[in-house]
Amino acid sequence: MKKVNSTNFVPRKIFLTKGVGVHKEKLASFELALRDAGIAALNLITVSSILPPECEFVDKETGVKLLSPGQIVPIVLARSESNKPSTLVSSGVGVAVPRDKEHYGYLSEHHGFDMDDNQMEEYVEDLAAEMLATTYGIKFDPDASWDEKRELWSIDNRIVKTRSVVQTGLVDVEGRWTTTVAAAVLVL
Repeated sequence: MKKVNSTNFVPRKIFLTKGVGVHKEKLASFELALRDAGIAALNLITVSSILPPECEFVDKETGVKLLSPGQIVPIVLARSESNKPSTLVSSGVGVAVPRDKEHYGYLSEHHGFDMDDNQMEEYVEDLAAEMLATTYGIKFDPDASWDEKRELWSIDNRIVKTRSVVQTGLVDVEGRWTTTVAAAVLVL
C-alpha cells in the first residue's frame, strides 16, 4: 500500500478576507457574503485554529488566483447573521504569528452582535495571542487589559505579531437577513 505524504496537506499560503450580504432569505444573504469575500465558488471546509509553520501570507487577490472553482479549501470561518432591525452583526478572525517560522501559530474566530470593528479586532487578536502564548507556557491574567497582555508577550519575544480581518453589518429597518463573514483561507 502506498503511504500518503502528509506534507502535501499542509497549507503553504494563507489569505484573509471578509464580506457582507443582505437578502430577504437567510441562505441567500450568506451566499452574497461569500461572494463579497471572493470565496463563493469554492467548497469550503472549516478547520480548527492552527496556522501552519512557514505559512506565507498573501493578499486576497493573489490567494484567490491560486484557487479553482469547485476546489475543496480549508478555512477558519466566522459567520454572524440576523434579521432583527438595527442589530449590528460582527465576524472576525485573528492570527498570532510566532517569531520562529518553524513553529505553528494560532487562528481564532468569533462572531456575535453589537461589537464594532475595533472591539472585534481586539477580541480576536487577543484570543489568538493567548492561545499561542499558552503553548509557550507564558502565564497571564485572562482579565488583564489588552495592553498589559501585549506587554507580557512582547517581553517574551516569541510572538512576533498579530493581525485580523473583521466584518460588521447593520440589519436594515426592513429586517432583511444580514450576514457577515470573516475568513482565513488556507491554500494547499
